[in-house]
Amino acid sequence: MSRAQRLLDVIQLLRTHRRPVAACRLAEELGVSLRTIYRDIETLKGQGAHIDGEAGIGYVLRPGFMLPPLMFSEEEIEALVLGGRWVAAQPDEPLGKAAHNALAKIAAVLPDDLQRSLETSGLMVARRHPAAGDAELPIIRAAIRTERKMRITYSDERDNRTNRTIWPIALGFFDRIRMVAAWCESRGDYRHFRTDRILSITLTERRYPRRRTDLLREWRQQECIGEH
Repeated sequence: MSRAQRLLDVIQLLRTHRRPVAACRLAEELGVSLRTIYRDIETLKGQGAHIDGEAGIGYVLRPGFMLPPLMFSEEEIEALVLGGRWVAAQPDEPLGKAAHNALAKIAAVLPDDLQRSLETSGLMVARRHPAAGDAELPIIRAAIRTERKMRITYSDERDNRTNRTIWPIALGFFDRIRMVAAWCESRGDYRHFRTDRILSITLTERRYPRRRTDLLREWRQQECIGEH
């Protein structure tokens, strides 16, 4: 167990008790020495944890202490690495660069042991080869982010082509395809568009007449998709 993980566990153990917890009990729970517990308590106090008590009496965590935002568990580090590497492996180059930069920024402010865990993670992701529609992903993401309408030419499974104005609200990443969830003006309802079937796309300057968060909530309810 890394030191950062142990410090996190000390905080979590103290949070589960309203009364003072003896250092010997903390040591037993974590499988470390009393000396290590005393040192960890002092470290946490130095980081701003409101821990009352002393050796021989026990320790209690006062309410209101928030963990430092970059004190991750080892599994949380693995989740970040896997997610970042998955994004970086996609053909969406701007998003891939953003994933690399985000992981680098996180690594720069992590404790040394967690930084090593991030940099030496054995979790790997195979690079995905570009497919039809992938070049348009940055445009679609920009439309969603800025709540702007798009004009598209779309070909359905029967090769029927239609011109539509849509309000994109979400972009789904599946194993083999990418799907845009959007309000379709010509259908007057929510529709889903595979990016590999979008033949042309234009990002307009016109914004949605409704907030995207409201549209997204309405679409989730219609599709019976829970909040995540």
